[in-house]
Amino acid sequence: MIRVAVVGTGGIAGACHLPALRAEAHRAEVVAVADVDLGRAWRFAREHGIPRAYSSLSELLQRDRPDLVHLCTPPGVHAVQAIECLKSGAWVWIEKPACRSLAEWDAITAAEGPGYASVVSQHRFGSGALHLKEIAPLLGRPLVAQCVTTWFRDHDYFTVPWRGRFRTEGGGPTVGHAIHQIDVMLSILGDWAEVSATTATLDRDVEYEDVAMATVRFTTGALASVVTSLLSRREESYLRFDFTDATVELRHLYGYRNENWTATTDLWQPPDDRPSSHEAQLGALLDAYQKDERPPMSARQGRQALELATGIYASAHRRRPVTRAELTPDDPFYHRLDGGAWTS
Repeated sequence: MIRVAVVGTGGIAGACHLPALRAEAHRAEVVAVADVDLGRAWRFAREHGIPRAYSSLSELLQRDRPDLVHLCTPPGVHAVQAIECLKSGAWVWIEKPACRSLAEWDAITAAEGPGYASVVSQHRFGSGALHLKEIAPLLGRPLVAQCVTTWFRDHDYFTVPWRGRFRTEGGGPTVGHAIHQIDVMLSILGDWAEVSATTATLDRDVEYEDVAMATVRFTTGALASVVTSLLSRREESYLRFDFTDATVELRHLYGYRNENWTATTDLWQPPDDRPSSHEAQLGALLDAYQKDERPPMSARQGRQALELATGIYASAHRRRPVTRAELTPDDPFYHRLDGGAWTS
C-alpha cells in the first residue's frame, strides 16, 4: 500500500482529495493528516477514519514517513512545505497554484530525488482533453483559440486572511482560477512565444487583478485570447480550438464530461467518458509512483501554466508584449508575480 498524508484540512481536502483517495483505496491508504489547527485536524481525521493527526508537518513526516503527501494548504506555504516533503523522501501532490513564482517552482523541482513534485491540474485528465490531445495532429494546423474563465467570487470570498494579497496567495484569478483552462490550452497548443496583457482591479478589495485579458502568440504561429474574471454573474469555463480542418469546443464550469464537448469532425470519438477530476489525475500519479517514474504535471509540464501566468502579469505591468524568453532569473517577475521582492 502507498502511505498517504493530507496536509491542510480545508474545503478542497474533503471535497476533492478524500473522494479521489477513496477511489484508490485498493493501493493507497491515508495514514495521517496535519493542520495548523490541531482540533480541526482531529475532526477531519475522525470524519474520514484516518488514524493520526498533527499540527506540524515536520512531526508528521518524522513519525509516519508517508510515501505521498497531498498539499492542500494556502499557496504562500506550498514551496517550503513541498521542499520539506521532498527532502524527507516523499512524493508531493500540490494543489493549484503550486507556488507563488517560477523561482519557487524551480526550487521545488531542484529538491526532487527520490521523490517527485506534481501539481493538481485535473482538467488535463478527463477523457475529452486526452482525446483532443491525441487527435489534434489530425485536425490540421492550430490557428485560433479562446480560453475563457468567467467566474464569480463575492466580497466575502476575499475575507479569508491569506486571500487578496500577493505575498500569501501569489497572485489573483489568472494564477488561481484561470490556470485550469490555461493549462488545458497549453496541453493542446504547446509552447507560447509572446503575450500581451491588460489587468484591472474593478470591484474587489484586493492587491491583484479581478479581471485580466491577454493575447498569446504560440511558437506554431497560432493566436489565443485569454479572458479571466471573478466578477461574472453567469459563470462559465470555455475553451475553443480552431484548426484548419475542425473546431473543437468545451463549455462547463468546474468540471466536464464528454457531453460538454462539441466538434465539427467525425474524428471526435472519445473512447470512454471519464470526467475531469482529482480522481482521474491521482490514478495517473499513483501509476507513476508504482513504476518509479516521473509523474505527469511535474517539472517542465507542471511549470507551463505558471510560466504563461507570469508573462501575463509582467506584460500588464510593463504595458508591452513580453516574450517567454524574457522570464529568466534576472527578471523580477520570475521571483514574484507583482514584480517586487518578498517581504516578511
